[in-house]
Formats: sequence, C-alpha cells, structure tokens
Amino acid sequence: MSSDETRLTVFRGKTAYPVYLTIGNIPKAIRRKPSCRAQVLIGYIPTTDLGKMTNKTARCRALGNLFHACMENVLAPIAACGELGVVMMSADGIWRRCHPILAAFVGDYPEQALVTCTYNGRCSKCQVPHDQLGEYRSFSPRVQSDAINIYRLANNTPVFWKACREAGLKPVSRPFWASHQFTDIFLSITPDILHQLLQGVMKHLVRWLSSPTVFGSADINARCWCLPLNHSITHFETEITMLSHLSGKDHKNICCVLLGLIIGLPLPGGQASSHIVQDVHALLNFLYLSQLLSHTTDTLRRLQDSLALFHDNKAVFVDLST
Repeated sequence: MSSDETRLTVFRGKTAYPVYLTIGNIPKAIRRKPSCRAQVLIGYIPTTDLGKMTNKTARCRALGNLFHACMENVLAPIAACGELGVVMMSADGIWRRCHPILAAFVGDYPEQALVTCTYNGRCSKCQVPHDQLGEYRSFSPRVQSDAINIYRLANNTPVFWKACREAGLKPVSRPFWASHQFTDIFLSITPDILHQLLQGVMKHLVRWLSSPTVFGSADINARCWCLPLNHSITHFETEITMLSHLSGKDHKNICCVLLGLIIGLPLPGGQASSHIVQDVHALLNFLYLSQLLSHTTDTLRRLQDSLALFHDNKAVFVDLST
C-alpha cells in the first residue's frame, strides 16, 4: 500500500489524496517506476480540516479516526481473503489458493505516523524516547499485539487514554490494521530515503558545511564552479548553497561532488578538517549503500560500519557550531 497527502486530485472544488496498491512479486525495479504503472489506484481518502471543531486535540483525534475508518473500508476485502484465502490463477496457468496480506506501507513520515498511530517526532518502528533519537543505540521494537490489546480498551476511556499515553500511541478508536490477522504494521513501514536522507540529512549537511563557522559558502561554491565539464557529474551554474526547491535528483547530483568540494579546505583558526571529511565520507557511504535494491550480510555490515563511524566523529558538528 502507498499513499501521499499531496491533495493533487480535485473533484469540483473538493480535495482528496489517493491510495495505491501493488503486489510484492512484481520486481522492485518495475514497482518503483511510476511510468511502468505497477500501482493500482484503489480509492481516495477525503480531506477536511474540521474547522467547526474548536478543540485542537479533539480535531486531530477525529481526523485520525476518519482516516482509519476509510482505510478499513477500503481494505476490508483484503482482510477477509488474507485469513481465508482466495483461489487465483498464477502466471503459469495453475489455480492456487492465495492469501493476500498487507506486507508493506510506503509513505512519507506524516503518513507513517498516521498509519501506525504514533506521534510526530517519535519513531514508527521502535520505542526510542524522543530525546534519544540521535543516540547510537538499539531500542525494543513496537509490538502490534501489544498495541491491539491497548486499543481494545477504547470503551474504557480513562484507562484507554492512560495506556495510550504510556505506550506513545494516539488514542484512535479502531486502527484499520487491527482486523488484519497476519499484518504487522510496525514492520511494514519502509525507509523513506528521499525525505529522510536526501532531503533531510544531506540538506542539513550541505547547509552546515557552508556555514561561516566551518568552510563557508564562498569556498565551496568556488570549487564547484571550477569542476571541469564531463558526462559523469552535473555542473551547477548557480551557487549550490543557495539553491532552493531541490528535487531528489538534485540532491543526488550534489552528493556526487560533495566530498571532493571539501577535501583540503581549511577550517577557521587552522583546525584540522580530517574528522569532518571522515563524517561526510561515512554519511555518503551510508546513503549509497541504503539505496541498493537488495542487501547481503556484507552490505549490512558496511551500513553498520558507516553509521558507527559517523557517530564516532559527530561531536565535531557540535564543536564547530558553538
């Protein structure tokens, strides 16, 4: 499943955002390309601001209940077929009993928080406290059966609200995934490389590197303009530190040259920049490895090594900023 609250579809002055469905045995290289049309539109979720409700907390809770009620109606056929099975013809012409199960949900972070009933600023997959998100530690994952047991207390309002507050969950009356027996919604959340890494971490990294306390925008832009024209990299005609409304492709093109732009640049006060280069190198390695279509034990180990190297040297970001 995938959805995106972009509100691109207009029906006579009313807005809605679409919900798409695809199947997992389609190769990922085809599923991920909109031009291949491997996604099927199965419904529209209505959007409203509920302006007549003056209480902000009640309005947010009503919007969450509206979303989950709509999704439960849309996915009701899948919930029944996933448990009992349905006879379908395979590509080889043989009829088999299949069990369609909601296995993955693709969406931006706001949609992830909405689907998993977690609060903004909290992890949708584990129980890390909001003030420890930057620490290099492992935390216990969220368990769907525990969440369902909490939502079964919805009729007992005081106990239900207390249990939700302790578990870090929104007090939704009935999440749509509670009726899907073989679905684990917390495991189904997929990484959002575009917004979390390219337009998140890398955007802030470029802004920090170009700050006056680090390398400054003048030196980085001057080096970028001096790059010779070739077919492997993009030549930016304007200052990369002043670009706005960048797409994911633009951030990828900046990442291709970012390490070369800072190697050898002096820091204010004559400080060594080796730790900064190591951290940027580690983040870029993590970015490129995370975009692999499939992983092995070796690539997962390299991901962990890159992340550990970043956390070993991340104090330099704080030191130079202060």
